Amino acid sequence: MKKQQYIVAVIAAATLLGSCSKDFLERAPQDQLSQSTFWTSEKDAYAALNGIYGPALDYVETAIYNDGSSDNAHAQYPWESNATTISLGDVNSGMNAGWSFSTIRRANYFLENIDKAPMSATLKDRFKAEARFLRAFDYADLINKFGDVPLVTKTLTLEESFVGRNTKAEVLKFVLDELTAVAAVLPESYSGGKNTEKGRVTKGAALALKARVLLYNGQWQEAADAAQAVMALNYDLFKVTAEADVDKGDDYSAWVNFADAGQEQKFRLGVRSYEQLFWQVNEGNKEVILDRQQIPEKDAKYDNTYLLADDLGGWSSVTPTQTLVNDYQSFQTGEPITPITPAARADLYAKRATDPAFYEEYKNRDPRFYATVLFEKAPWNRINEGDGYEFTWVKGGNNCSKTGYNFRKYVDPASTIAQLDNNANHIIIRLAEILLTYAEAKNEASGPDASVYAAINRIRNRAGMPDLNATVYNTKDKLREAIRRERRIELALEGHRYMDIRRWKIAATVMTNLNDLTNGLVQTRKWDDKLYLMPVPQSEVDLNSKLKPNNNGY
Repeated sequence: MKKQQYIVAVIAAATLLGSCSKDFLERAPQDQLSQSTFWTSEKDAYAALNGIYGPALDYVETAIYNDGSSDNAHAQYPWESNATTISLGDVNSGMNAGWSFSTIRRANYFLENIDKAPMSATLKDRFKAEARFLRAFDYADLINKFGDVPLVTKTLTLEESFVGRNTKAEVLKFVLDELTAVAAVLPESYSGGKNTEKGRVTKGAALALKARVLLYNGQWQEAADAAQAVMALNYDLFKVTAEADVDKGDDYSAWVNFADAGQEQKFRLGVRSYEQLFWQVNEGNKEVILDRQQIPEKDAKYDNTYLLADDLGGWSSVTPTQTLVNDYQSFQTGEPITPITPAARADLYAKRATDPAFYEEYKNRDPRFYATVLFEKAPWNRINEGDGYEFTWVKGGNNCSKTGYNFRKYVDPASTIAQLDNNANHIIIRLAEILLTYAEAKNEASGPDASVYAAINRIRNRAGMPDLNATVYNTKDKLREAIRRERRIELALEGHRYMDIRRWKIAATVMTNLNDLTNGLVQTRKWDDKLYLMPVPQSEVDLNSKLKPNNNGY
């Protein structure tokens, strides 16, 4: 299923191949889908289904910019996404924050016509389940952003298309019912080859999306049950068991006070396991539940460009905030660190050439910190083909970070070295998210128990971190805060934080002004409760008055 093709392109090719005819007037239309010439084979159904996948799972850039709309990251270029405007709080109905029904229309059309294609009933049922999943996936995203949206499950004529908005509750029920139904039809895995390409949606993907939707909507026990069903399937956390020679060139002894060689090995494998999970060479590993397939050297996703600084050929489009940096815990104790004040940090930064005290703040942190964030003097031997590299922030530099940090997570060094775009498949759902979903939902439903700690500790241990201290985090409230911090760290830059700060109702507290290492103002942020939902675009309301009233505040 590498590179899903748009159905229009497929139809155009099919009609061109059959254009020879005795009578010009008997030819199939060349600029529109022909009912009589298309749905005539399994191949047609296959092409039409593939035409839904691409736009439905086009999550490649959405994820990092969702984090740019949150307190995790700063998106500095407003022409690249809506993230800059959303984080500023300047949202109005002139913005389109993702109001689109093109995937839903494609899925509806497919479901209405696939029965015309002669093919195996079993394969046809599976194809239908895939299309229903992709439609549900799109609807889940729409209600996250807009709340009430039109629920359309058939193709509409022009006259029928002026429909109103269904309640979020109605659409939510539809999504959950669809995911429950298709999970019973979809296989757990695919063997590879025509019709069974790896990357197609599976039973695990349906259950995992169901768990995410239930979590986002506060249905705690149901979310825990769905997550537990995924955990029972054949997924596992990705782990590296040995470090490559080029990675051994990173000297972490200056950053971590290792007790012994065993502890250093644990730390280093934690860094490598976390960062390499997202590399092209490891795509499709056992942690992946759903990913967006990319064609090598053709279907680029530009992460290396958006995330790296100018000295590595990047634009610093999305960069870490200081509050994200502050949340990485101690590698030695597993407990939160106490960050210094912005003023104290600025003073130390100014004296860093003669006083190394500035660098103390970056020592003995969670291995995921070193795999995620490029900070001043951060080592990264692999990115420079083994010739050594240390990150240096250039304040005010062209295509350089405004916050003082860049992201390392998601960057694939092999692409940078080869001077190619990053083509690694983009992971949309992975097991670590499901473990965190289970932990949060189970804790909210019934409080701490051994299964909650076990789920969290699987993730922490993979990263080389100590177990969560169950004697400290021994109440629902205390454990809630630990789970939320773990979720922020483990899923940084994966697009979840935008929804998390809204569903937890903490956005007003965390969406505060951003400052850089010199304590200089980077961005003035403001929060308005209208931002819990995005507006229906005014252009859509102008076309269809039944979409009124708009969401509160717009």
